[in-house]
Amino acid sequence: MDINFNKNEDHNKLLLSELNKHLAIVKLGGGKSKIEKHHSKGKMTARERVNYLLDDKAKSIEIAVFAGEDMYEEHGGCPSGGVVIKIGYIKGKQCIVVANDATVKAGAWFPITGKKNLRAQEIAIENKLPIIYLVDSAGVYLPMQDEIFPDKEHFGRIFRNNAIMSSMGITQIAAVMGSCVAGGAYLPIMSDEALIVDKTGSIFLAGSYLVKAAIGETIDNETLGGATTHCEISGVTDYKAKDDADALDTIKRLIDKIGDYDKAGFNRNDAIKPKENPEDIYGIIPKSRADQYDMYEIIKRLVDNSEFDEYKAGYGKTIITCYARIDGWAVGIVANQRKLVKNAKGEMQFGGVIYNDSADKATRFIANCNQKKIPLVFLQDVTGFMVGSKSEHGGIIKDGAKMVNAVSNSVVPKFTIIIGNSYGAGNYAMCGKAYDPRLIVAWPSAELAVMSGNSAAKVLLQIEKASLEKQGEKFTKEKEEELYNKIKDRYDNQVSPYYAAARIWTDAIINPLDTRTWISMGIEAANHAPIEKKFNLGVLQV
Repeated sequence: MDINFNKNEDHNKLLLSELNKHLAIVKLGGGKSKIEKHHSKGKMTARERVNYLLDDKAKSIEIAVFAGEDMYEEHGGCPSGGVVIKIGYIKGKQCIVVANDATVKAGAWFPITGKKNLRAQEIAIENKLPIIYLVDSAGVYLPMQDEIFPDKEHFGRIFRNNAIMSSMGITQIAAVMGSCVAGGAYLPIMSDEALIVDKTGSIFLAGSYLVKAAIGETIDNETLGGATTHCEISGVTDYKAKDDADALDTIKRLIDKIGDYDKAGFNRNDAIKPKENPEDIYGIIPKSRADQYDMYEIIKRLVDNSEFDEYKAGYGKTIITCYARIDGWAVGIVANQRKLVKNAKGEMQFGGVIYNDSADKATRFIANCNQKKIPLVFLQDVTGFMVGSKSEHGGIIKDGAKMVNAVSNSVVPKFTIIIGNSYGAGNYAMCGKAYDPRLIVAWPSAELAVMSGNSAAKVLLQIEKASLEKQGEKFTKEKEEELYNKIKDRYDNQVSPYYAAARIWTDAIINPLDTRTWISMGIEAANHAPIEKKFNLGVLQV
């Protein structure tokens, strides 16, 4: 191993250590004291409920664990968006579980909470996955009600999605394990079956204080909307549970009796581990996002037996297109090559840049995968499309548009792994969040932005400099350096993978060694939903 490999390995393992520290903190939710208070009521925490429900020792993946990171600090923060979401297995059946975290502001809904819940429902709808709601929420966080209540992608969309999923035959089960108030009370009733925990669960449109204020009636919350009321009088809920464990055990038995599902029919063989050591990834990914490396070496450490069949190997070399298997599943891989390559004319092409020929190749390959019903995996480390007169005269905009068109109209499931750079239109062409990947995750080495912090700082500095000089201010070298560093620090914070994950631009930041699990479980989920649309590129300027 060379010295650069060792330096890269040290750097990337440090990033992984920071990731694990972040995870440990965010998984405490509202903090140890809030957890103890929750336990004193005889209740499990949201994470304990989800882990109890999912099969022991089976794999699971968590969606948007960093939602809300460093957001809403003036309101005390909202760790993990106040909700825990995992895709896992219940009695061997793949499901998605959504659990309100009542240790975070009593499970109240912040704007990011709504976005995260809608993401869970989107995953369930796209993949026709059974979804289980573990409800324990005080409802909308009133100080921010204008950002969570009235718009199309706000709180009310949850119930619209309940109705849509019901019409699609997607199983929905809700367990009321704490508060379930106001508009939120509709969720369990719009699910197929609803459970409620005796003495701790309650459902009502208005609590006892509001009832007293509104109509003058004096009544306690348990009589108003407790388990006995809703299981024996109103008929709102279907099962009364004595405690959290009893409710979760009931859900397990209900899921265990669900029939098999129609499959999309994606090809799968027995899984084979990569022949090349996946841990080498830490030494291959460079410390600097500007440095070059060979993406083939990454692919070899992600695919079964480190084997792949490359499509158009000698053409459009800044994008690698190949067929392979990941955990047994057949996949088509579209990856940015990150080292300098030489084209057929002997011209050097920059790694990570999409040229005319590479965009053309990727478009054809995406069409082939759609025709063969092969899921697509995008490995992003892209700085954008090639610029300059030569590329413009060669029609880079047209070739880039073709690639974006193919990604947009693709009907096979797409999965995006952001390994390094994800800049500008390159993010779009390589299936960024706006292009509906079934799952999109980032490695700790990822950066997402219009351009790098260094490039952006230089552009913004020139604008600021021109503005100040226009006002007659003298611009010294020291002042220029100070302003540059200030701009770059601010911009670097925004390109961080944590900034993106906090806003659910990605579903997770993951250990690179978990990439195979995410892709495999993602394709398994997608296999629940047969493809009903035909691939059609529409109108193209050839």
